[in-house]
Amino acid sequence: MAESVPTMDNSDEEKLYDEPDSFHEPYCGEGENTSPTSQSDYVPPPGEVSVLKATSKYMQTVFTETNPPVQITVYQVSSESVSLCWDTPAGEVENYTVTCSHEGDIESTDTNKLTLNNLKPGVCYTLEVSTQFRNGRISKPAVTSAHTKTHLESLLEDLGLEQLYPEKLSLSTILQIDEKTITDEPAKCNSDLPWYFLKKLMMVNVTARNVKCTACETNIDAASGKTELNFDDLLDNLNSGDMLNPLDIITALFLCSDGFVRQEMALKMSMCQFSVPLLLPNCDTKQCTLMLWAMRDIVKKYRPQSLSEAKGFVEDRIVLSELPMISFVRLGECSLSKSEILNKLLSNSQQYHDTFVHHDMECGDSPRRISNGLVEITWYLPCGNKNMDVFSEPVAVANLRGDIASFETQFAFLCETSAAVFVFFDTLDFDCELLTNQHPKAQIFLVGNHQSKRSSIDALKKVATKLDLSNSNILLKTKQMNDADFVKTLRKTVSNVVENSKVKMGIEQMTDIAHKLEIWVDEDSSECQTAKQNADAITAEIQDILEYKEAQLPLQGQIWKELTRLEKEEFRLKNVGSEKIEDYKSDLQIQKTKLREKQNSSDMSNAMTCFISAISSPGTERCYFLKWMRMNLDNVSRKKLSDLREQYKEKCKNSENKEEIKEIDRQLSNSSLGTEHFFREMGQIYEASLSLPETDPSRQQLQHLPKLCAQLLVDGFPLELVDGEASNIPLRWVSDVLSQLNDLMSPKSKILVVTVLGVQSTGKSTLLNTMFGVQFAVSSGRCTRGAFMLLIRINEDVKKVLNCDFMVIIDTEGLKSPELAQLDNSHEHDNELATLVVGLSDITIINIAMENSTEMKDILQIVVHAFLRMKEVGKKPKCQFVHQNVSDVSAHDKNLRDRKLLLQQLNEMTQAAAKMEKKEENKSFTDVMEYSPDTGNCYIPGLWNGNPPMAPVNAGYSETVYELKKNIIQMLGSCESANNILEFTEWMKSLWNAVKHENFIFSFRNSLVADAYMRLCTEFNKWEWEFKKEMYTWVTNAETKINNFGTVALKSETSDMSEFLTQKKSEACTELSKWETTLLENLAQYFKQTEGHVYLVEGYREEFANSAKSLRREMESSVFNQLTAAADIRQGMTELDRIKENHTKQLEERVRALIDKCREKKVKMSDKELDTEFDKMWKKTVNELSSYKQKTTNVITNVSCCLRYNVSHKGSHACELLSQKSLEDCGRVPFKYTAEGSYKQAKHTLCKWLNIEDHIKTLQKLADCIIAICTQFVTEKMERKNNYHDTYIQEILHMIDERLQNNQDVKIEIQFEVSLKQHICGVAARRFQKLHEDFILVNDPYRCLNQNKEKFRTDFKDVFHERDQCQKKAEEFMNLCLRPAVEDFVYRSLGPDIIGEMKTNKTFSTRMFFQGSVLLDLLSKDDFENYQSYICSYEEYVKNWILDQIEERFSNGSKMFEFEDQHVQSSIRSINDAVKKAKTEKSGNLESFVKNVCQELGDKLVISQDALGAFMILNNADQEQFAHWLTECVKDMAQVLQEKFKKTNIHMKLKKLNVNPQNKLFTELIGCGKQCPFCKAPCEAGGKVHTLHHTSLHRPQALGRYRSDKTKKLVTDVCSSSVISNQRFQCTDTKGEWHPYKQYTDIYPDWSIVPDSSLQASDYWKYVLAKFNQEFAEEFDANPADIPETWKTIRHEQAEESIKVSFNIK
Repeated sequence: MAESVPTMDNSDEEKLYDEPDSFHEPYCGEGENTSPTSQSDYVPPPGEVSVLKATSKYMQTVFTETNPPVQITVYQVSSESVSLCWDTPAGEVENYTVTCSHEGDIESTDTNKLTLNNLKPGVCYTLEVSTQFRNGRISKPAVTSAHTKTHLESLLEDLGLEQLYPEKLSLSTILQIDEKTITDEPAKCNSDLPWYFLKKLMMVNVTARNVKCTACETNIDAASGKTELNFDDLLDNLNSGDMLNPLDIITALFLCSDGFVRQEMALKMSMCQFSVPLLLPNCDTKQCTLMLWAMRDIVKKYRPQSLSEAKGFVEDRIVLSELPMISFVRLGECSLSKSEILNKLLSNSQQYHDTFVHHDMECGDSPRRISNGLVEITWYLPCGNKNMDVFSEPVAVANLRGDIASFETQFAFLCETSAAVFVFFDTLDFDCELLTNQHPKAQIFLVGNHQSKRSSIDALKKVATKLDLSNSNILLKTKQMNDADFVKTLRKTVSNVVENSKVKMGIEQMTDIAHKLEIWVDEDSSECQTAKQNADAITAEIQDILEYKEAQLPLQGQIWKELTRLEKEEFRLKNVGSEKIEDYKSDLQIQKTKLREKQNSSDMSNAMTCFISAISSPGTERCYFLKWMRMNLDNVSRKKLSDLREQYKEKCKNSENKEEIKEIDRQLSNSSLGTEHFFREMGQIYEASLSLPETDPSRQQLQHLPKLCAQLLVDGFPLELVDGEASNIPLRWVSDVLSQLNDLMSPKSKILVVTVLGVQSTGKSTLLNTMFGVQFAVSSGRCTRGAFMLLIRINEDVKKVLNCDFMVIIDTEGLKSPELAQLDNSHEHDNELATLVVGLSDITIINIAMENSTEMKDILQIVVHAFLRMKEVGKKPKCQFVHQNVSDVSAHDKNLRDRKLLLQQLNEMTQAAAKMEKKEENKSFTDVMEYSPDTGNCYIPGLWNGNPPMAPVNAGYSETVYELKKNIIQMLGSCESANNILEFTEWMKSLWNAVKHENFIFSFRNSLVADAYMRLCTEFNKWEWEFKKEMYTWVTNAETKINNFGTVALKSETSDMSEFLTQKKSEACTELSKWETTLLENLAQYFKQTEGHVYLVEGYREEFANSAKSLRREMESSVFNQLTAAADIRQGMTELDRIKENHTKQLEERVRALIDKCREKKVKMSDKELDTEFDKMWKKTVNELSSYKQKTTNVITNVSCCLRYNVSHKGSHACELLSQKSLEDCGRVPFKYTAEGSYKQAKHTLCKWLNIEDHIKTLQKLADCIIAICTQFVTEKMERKNNYHDTYIQEILHMIDERLQNNQDVKIEIQFEVSLKQHICGVAARRFQKLHEDFILVNDPYRCLNQNKEKFRTDFKDVFHERDQCQKKAEEFMNLCLRPAVEDFVYRSLGPDIIGEMKTNKTFSTRMFFQGSVLLDLLSKDDFENYQSYICSYEEYVKNWILDQIEERFSNGSKMFEFEDQHVQSSIRSINDAVKKAKTEKSGNLESFVKNVCQELGDKLVISQDALGAFMILNNADQEQFAHWLTECVKDMAQVLQEKFKKTNIHMKLKKLNVNPQNKLFTELIGCGKQCPFCKAPCEAGGKVHTLHHTSLHRPQALGRYRSDKTKKLVTDVCSSSVISNQRFQCTDTKGEWHPYKQYTDIYPDWSIVPDSSLQASDYWKYVLAKFNQEFAEEFDANPADIPETWKTIRHEQAEESIKVSFNIK
């Protein structure tokens, strides 16, 4: 067989494919199976085999009919071998003959498988298998083909990269976070090696090239474990292992990567001081590529000897630097390790580093499979120290892998581009045409090993003579010379070349030579070139950066800064002075509008037109363009900024140069020019366009810009969140970009955020770049300000752990920047930035330096402030402190004291921040957030291992950062639920709006928090309603049992009502406790869930728990009152029932006696005669019955007692006032409270002078409101027509107390309280007296008897005539007893049904929705009378509105009829069941039967005892017949009741209900009833018990009747603006003293008046006041307000939108 060769020249290929045509045409495909086919007609199936022609000399010519092998399968193919197997044919087989068509070899085997070795790579072979049978016959051959892999294909397959060769590896794939990036699993097989290398390289780990998989080490480990000696095994193991050379892996990765990955790899390799590919070979195509683009991003800083005195330095892009290049090549075999010598050459005595991979490195001795022909490059850059520098000037060093004889193109390139080429050799040919024919520009140096046996001095002389070389051009290593001496000699030679060379060439300049030699250049792609042209077209125009920015990027200059100033002033109102706030704000808005108009008036600059056009190009071209732009702009900025920094350093030496320093800082800011400035301009163009009408073509043309930017975010480019120069976020631009980003991603993609904060130049960006492999700007030539976000994809395998799809990395400018320290607002700027990024983060990494305690204190104060603010608004970020440049292994233990000091500092800062934020309950840092000094700190060694510029990145730095990365990802996994993009956007907007205010915590409003709070309120209201509904049902049943107590309808174990009542109260307590527990469990469960941002409302948890307990107490009090009242009333009826029953029995006896007497006459009596006899008997009997007159209670006396007891807690003065007037005389005239006495008159006069609502008027308004509520309560009780009970007046007094308590902002005098209670109780007492007397009259036994006289008469006649009473009595029982009871049951049950139905409407789900819905309804009607009624009589209006909603909902009747029918059918089922059960019990007579029926219904229906008694008189109906007719009557009852209900209108029905839906809904939705002390907007806080009152929408104070004392004009100030201004207020609560609005909580500590979440929030009431200004002025007896201009432009739609935003109505 032919020997294995690594490559194949063209002549070989021609010979292979020019075989004669006597064989069939081959088919080369992917598969390797064939069926047996004769040679003459063999056609391989398409897509199955790869076949080549074979000549006849290789074929067997003697065939028999014997079957060939059934099927051949090629099961393994490499570059040099093919393995095949086949099915065994029938018959006795001697052996098989396998023929390889190309090699002409024939092999025999007695098994059905064979491996052919030593094949050529990349060749298609025809393989034939014949069978030799034992009988001597030979079968026809079975044929298949196989294509050996090329060396590249084979290696890529081993590395698992075969798919990435055509498709190319992208940066997003490398940077995504997957399991490999966060686990320490070593490479287990060869396919893990590329990813292992990339993982390490992306984290700039200098051990990245130490690549060996565990499988290779297993054999050696296993062998070392054997105890016996086996020398053969030992030698085998020494030679075993399928290890790959690192250079092959690097070459494979470069071949399989796109341009951006190559650039990233080259940059990171350069940072590790690895050599970088200059010419990348492809061993299959023999083509190599100049890696110009890959090295474009490498920037190097160095100090040549010429600048060492001035301490200056050179910083430049390495491909542009014109440096001498020294190349090292090998000719033939060489016993010297060229790469190892180079490493020693470039390393000084203190700092050795393996720049080039060499034989003695791990896996460096593994044969190179694809990297021969690779030219690597590195640079030696001096630091300016003569004692340390190897070369005093910078030099590039190139190294060609492999023999130049095999790689003439590469050698020719190096000869053309290098200052010198050092040729390493052992032996030289005498001709050596390769060297003599080159005519190189470079000097040639021959480097030989004179120790080598193959060394030939004669050949060397001949070649040296031909090349005209001197002694200095020949370096020989003799036996007497060790490596150190040899390297010293070589170094001296190289130094001479470098110092004297005139050949200096930048890599960019090498492209012409590459093209001449037909070497590809990686920048030659059309996308790269087009992008370069586009970028050059923009940057070529830049001469002076300041002028360029003013001309080409005008919108982000002074206009944007002025807009920022106006925006912040709108929120802070620092300069409002004596001007009216709303007029001032209106002026600010007009100024902003003018600035936007100014922005819109200028045409888009040429640079921006080109920029937008270029980033609109297809993906790859766009990425190239942005890279070109960044590099071009960096190049332009670098020189300008370095000059300015030098000036800055000079000025800083003198502290008196503050003004000059400010000017230089301004220039530093303005001279910085990067792609972010173009995107910033794009953002301003977009934001300015939004002020144009929606239909404006200019606006429509720019609508695509956010999507462009969002796509770039997805592609891995950063987005500027905070414009550091203006210290502002262009909110609309950033929000719309993020909104588009959300659309580009899968729905509801979740993100987690990691941020770094710290002092400038502490390596924050480097830390992020190392940790995540990203590319935040770290160039010292740039002055970056602001914050940038970048997106990293999370792989599927990690998504489940982190519960998110993307990670957002935010890099920020340094805090306490020395460049910004001179600016007036630098501390404010730092605080704003820290608050924003901490608020956005799930984890904040804090870079601190322990060595500077003053600076550390400042940083900690800023950071702690931010964390405290987050705690107060419900966000709980985690933090990790990072201490850099701490390299000792014992750092963690040694720094125990430092950590304690840090915690002490944090605690001090927390107390200071808490005092500033007025949250002094936070005493220590751990009160603010979870923090452990042991786990919350990370110590990272220094970045460089040695002295830059030649120092590689410290491996300890990379490894520690990797540990930090794993720790952070682990922390992220335990974070609260991740936000989606839109939620992140909401957080950003809310945080930034709050940051714009001076008082962050006080100003923070966030729609996510509002959403979470709304959800909590909605859920709590559902649980609360379930609780109430169950208790309503329970109380209804309990009252039914109490009302039936002592009657035939209730079986009870006790006959004592007080005992029965106690039992019911005990049951009520059990039921209430059960529901309270359920409510609290629901609440606890709610806060355990991960969705819905529940952690944001954790602060309200206690409030809602207290509300649950409070609800239980309220329900208990209400239930006990209802049970007590029902029991007392029932107890009062017991005696009456006994007398009525006795009277009825006596009458029945007399009637029966009369019947007997009439029958004895035995004459037929007419009805007239019977009537006469009956009347006589009735008169006589009634006169003889025992007289009983029920006593009438003096209700007024009872009410007086209750009132006196209630007032007794108020002190002796209150009791004295109560005694001054009899309750009988109270409430005779309408209540009017007047100011009495000189002090009150003076106070009253003062109030008028104060230009606030008159105190007396306020009290009168409050009194009118309370009187109206109590009057309605009394009316409801009167309509029930039950007997009076003392709980009624107790409830009224409780209502009065509650209302007075809720209005503590109004000064309540004791005279007012007593007189109000007397008035209400006087009116109530008289009405309750009448209620009581009417009840006694209705229930008078004589009246009841006389009512039933005619019924007795009819029954008397029926019995006398012996008529059948069954049907009649059944109807009577139905009409008098059952139907009224069912009707009563329906009305007792309908109330909760109606409430439940109303609550299905979102309007009634929470207080906020309710308030918003009422306001939207007002706006839809847009009628002054409605607004006036809402503002002046809020509770009355809202109650009526609720009633209107109920009536509207149930006006068509269908839902109401459904509920009614449901309860009627339920009652009918109960009645039928009771009748069936009574039938089964052998009662014996009708009375027992009816009694059994009533008992069965006793838990549900209250059957009138009067009606039942009257029904039972003279009842001799047959039980069975009665039951039959009763069942028939029940069938008709449903229809009768339905007809009756249909005829009753909704208004009448509501009056009859036991539970009043209007009142219950009002009580729930009105909440605590508190109103804003300034504008009277109602509180919307959820939960009955809350510590702070708040409302979403404040009104202009004019609508709270505020007017100017001088002009009498209504005031337009809105309290949500006033509280952030420097203005003051005075009122009765301030005792007439002026008080700052900012400190309103001193006067009203239970109110939280938050500034508007947006400047449009109060548009609703501004619109209302602007429209009805005149009407309100007349109503409030004032002059019309001066309406700000911007208010007049608010449209109806804007007013509606402001409600929806403020109340979160979607």
